[in-house]
Amino acid sequence: MIIKRLAKILNEINNILLPKVCFGCNAQLSRGESVLCAICRHELPLTDYNFVDENSVDLIFYGRIPIKKAASFVFFAKNGIVKNLLHHLKYKNQEQIGSFFGDWYGNLLKKNGTLKTVDIVIPVPLHPNKEKKRGYNQVALFAQKIAKHIDAAYRDDILFKVVNTKTQTKKDRQLRWENTKDVFQLKNVEPIHFKHILLVDDVITTGATIEASAKKLFQLKDIDISVLSIAVVP
Repeated sequence: MIIKRLAKILNEINNILLPKVCFGCNAQLSRGESVLCAICRHELPLTDYNFVDENSVDLIFYGRIPIKKAASFVFFAKNGIVKNLLHHLKYKNQEQIGSFFGDWYGNLLKKNGTLKTVDIVIPVPLHPNKEKKRGYNQVALFAQKIAKHIDAAYRDDILFKVVNTKTQTKKDRQLRWENTKDVFQLKNVEPIHFKHILLVDDVITTGATIEASAKKLFQLKDIDISVLSIAVVP
């Protein structure tokens, strides 16, 4: 009992000395708030995309790869809350943002039950050198939370990135494709017990990274692939 009280006191002191702030607007978070304040959470540009109706993420991949379905949680813009969140997630060691998004979207997906046939969730991998430098794969916690909510297995030991490409942010679709088409490999795939893969990334822009990843996974034969991302560029 005494230890719990001391821990609570230390936590309160820590909150006073180092108050938690909203990653959207930098306002101090109130008790019970996490990652985003209530105002920024309300203003988050949700897509409302599901895994039933056709949406703009599906259209990105039409004629390119035979994915079963695709969706993203939020819209990405050059300025705004989503950009701030993803910047902190990728470059400021704020991995909990992935968990925050994963729990939120995972709960919605669990309620509508549209991913019941997914039996394995695979994150788009980072090259080992980049992951070592960053300390984590920014999409990992998001993918893990999604897997937990839809009752699927999480596997990050099947798809590997073997070429350390530079950032794709300012490249057009053709250059992105040229830089990603031969960078992934498969490992640990025998025996195969899964039929429907959910491939997960952080941001979909041209779809080149997802396309290259999915084409490698389709070498497994007799599988379906659906795609999910935290954000999509409209």
